[in-house]
Amino acid sequence: MYPLLGLIAYVTDHIFGEFRFIRHPVILMGDYIKWFERRFYANSILRGIILTLSLLALVYALSYGFIVFLSELTSPNLQVWIASIVASTTIASKMLYDSVKEIITEPKKIAYLVSRDTQSLSPSDINKAAIETYAENLSDGVIAPLFYLLLFGLPGAFVYKAINTLDSMVGYRNERYEKFGKFSAKLDDVANFIPARITAVLIVLLTPEPAPTSSSKGSTHESTPTYNKSVAKQRIPKSFIIHHSLFTKVFQNGKLHPSPNAGYPICAMAYALGIRLGGPTSYFGKIVPKAYFGEGRENITTQDIENALKLQPRLDIVIILLLITGALI
Repeated sequence: MYPLLGLIAYVTDHIFGEFRFIRHPVILMGDYIKWFERRFYANSILRGIILTLSLLALVYALSYGFIVFLSELTSPNLQVWIASIVASTTIASKMLYDSVKEIITEPKKIAYLVSRDTQSLSPSDINKAAIETYAENLSDGVIAPLFYLLLFGLPGAFVYKAINTLDSMVGYRNERYEKFGKFSAKLDDVANFIPARITAVLIVLLTPEPAPTSSSKGSTHESTPTYNKSVAKQRIPKSFIIHHSLFTKVFQNGKLHPSPNAGYPICAMAYALGIRLGGPTSYFGKIVPKAYFGEGRENITTQDIENALKLQPRLDIVIILLLITGALI
């Protein structure tokens, strides 16, 4: 485990965010993917496997080689600091927060955050897209890279980012990428399986008082349970009962998303905010059917974005405290 590495990396990202004076490692990974696609693209699963394995091998070799290089030239303490600063580029907590917050005042920028078609989105749809991408990317951009950084150090975090970048660029189910990006997409599903569920758990636990929900017309979900006198007589805190109910709903309904992972944090966020997320979504001019998540309002406002972003300070405190504890043990 590498808790000190994770702690310094997380705090560095929290303070500085992206280092704009360098070419970001994810952009370099994207450059390689584009180059490979231009030179070697074929409508073939095998060609996509070669792309994935070649990028992962390259990223692992460079990141591991960087650690070896540091060990030869610097003291152990300086190694940790330099490696942590480099590792902070794999975490996108500050950038995610700032980008989603910006949608409140500049809604047209939603096109830069999501892969869905955005030309005809209503204000409510834009706000919904912002909240969904915030919930999903809490896993992809924060919890998952930190998870692999803690387990496998710098190479683990960068290999994860390579997998995630591949999925974001070629992991689409359309005519061009159905086969070419299939292996990348499946590998991303495996890599995010645990982090997505950790993210959903954190969203539920860090919601101090989950918003009340009401069944929407046509919703197939069960309504929020009421608590009868026999339950009230048991000395169980109401907050415990509510959170237990949310866990049940999140892990029952999260699996309804087309992605085996994205549904869990999105569903958790919907119940936490008392709104309804999901639903049919347009990608590349085609409507993709998706389940609805949550039982609350369908009209999503900018205040809902602000409420979602209020999770961030609580998440920061919990993560930093856990990493400090791990570093001291």
